[in-house]
Amino acid sequence: MCALPLHGGAPLLSMTQYRIGFRTFGCRLNQYETDMMRGLLEPTFEITESAADVYLLNACTVTGLAERKARQAARRLRREHPACRIVLIGCLADAVSQGTTEFVDADLLAGNVWKPRVRDVIHRVIRGASGLLPEIENTSLQQETVPGISGRVRAFQKIQDGCARACTYCRTTQVRGLPRSKPLVALHEEALRLVNSGIPEIVFTGIDLAQYHATDGNLGDAVRCVAGIPGLSRLRLASLNPSGITNELLDAFEAHEKACRHFHVPLQSGDDRVLARMRRGYTSSTYRRAIERVRTRFPEATFGADVIVGFPGETEEAFEHTLQLVREVGYLNLHIFRFSPRAGTEAASYTDCVPAPAAQARAAVLLSSWTAQCEQALDKQMGSTQDVLVEAQRDGRWRGYTSDYTFASFPSEQAIPIGAVRAIRVTGRQGTQLEGVVNHRTEAD
Repeated sequence: MCALPLHGGAPLLSMTQYRIGFRTFGCRLNQYETDMMRGLLEPTFEITESAADVYLLNACTVTGLAERKARQAARRLRREHPACRIVLIGCLADAVSQGTTEFVDADLLAGNVWKPRVRDVIHRVIRGASGLLPEIENTSLQQETVPGISGRVRAFQKIQDGCARACTYCRTTQVRGLPRSKPLVALHEEALRLVNSGIPEIVFTGIDLAQYHATDGNLGDAVRCVAGIPGLSRLRLASLNPSGITNELLDAFEAHEKACRHFHVPLQSGDDRVLARMRRGYTSSTYRRAIERVRTRFPEATFGADVIVGFPGETEEAFEHTLQLVREVGYLNLHIFRFSPRAGTEAASYTDCVPAPAAQARAAVLLSSWTAQCEQALDKQMGSTQDVLVEAQRDGRWRGYTSDYTFASFPSEQAIPIGAVRAIRVTGRQGTQLEGVVNHRTEAD
């Protein structure tokens, strides 16, 4: 799709009368960037969850499903609000500009580089601009920040963007560019603002946190500078490739109890041949050593992972290798994806595809195996005391997550503030969720 000329014209309303709505699809990074854009627009425009004059669709292109959701949302907005203007912004817009996909239901398309310049994007679309905005230089991550967020328990904090791995199935490098890291001084200022606004938990997020290398420190330094902020209850890492599990990082975790000992370490496959075709940059043995490195320092640590089944060339034996490694690690969280070929990636040209029924069957087997082992692991927590960060109350039960990212619920006769931490004694389990009662001996009112 070629960039169309931008044309002008006086807006029908004053800028402050325009209502802006957001729709966000995809990863934690997109959620953070929506918060950033919202903060940039709020001083000038009315941000609304209902009928808007301009809708910003912050959309993902990693999977076909993510793209379909964005297209469906755009068509629905067209039906329900015929007079609105629709802006597609982010990874999906970048994919359109690169010719790897199409999106016909937007008035204006703007790539990721336009997110920090979202006020300019809105001014353009209000004045009648259409088509694809041109590619421009990235801003420094130091300029990307979110304001204090009230009313939330967990805030994502973007500390890294871009990727240099170029996995054969992934569009991320194409649409996000090379790695960039937020300086520690900017990271600390932003985190302090979040904590002062009442946020008890911060989650570091990025395209690949293992590639965090700021000019003034590494990922372990980032953990230290935020985990020490008074008033913060928890610091969590969103996702960390095996190469990021360094002694420096584990030293930082050891120094700060607020750093949650739950590590989400993407696996994708437990078979070395498949990992090589994916160009993941590690072997199954390398992965095992990274997990063992954590467990040696923190025997209580828990893990999560992403797994792709049905990758081209994955044999039954290769799938068994994945199944075995998943059983060995004993993940508390597991995200299972069936391979989705993405135009423009190397893997999309592979011809030894796994038939869809076989991939679906493997996903079902993996899910069943993981569910059983997860339930067994949670059964071992019966009678233990777990700290729950309260996020909601419904049907007489308070709900939230433990530090190892297990969902838990419990009754309480006393009202508990959202964002408070309560110790519970685990008394039961519903599927992969814990149930308990308040441990009054340790509860602090």
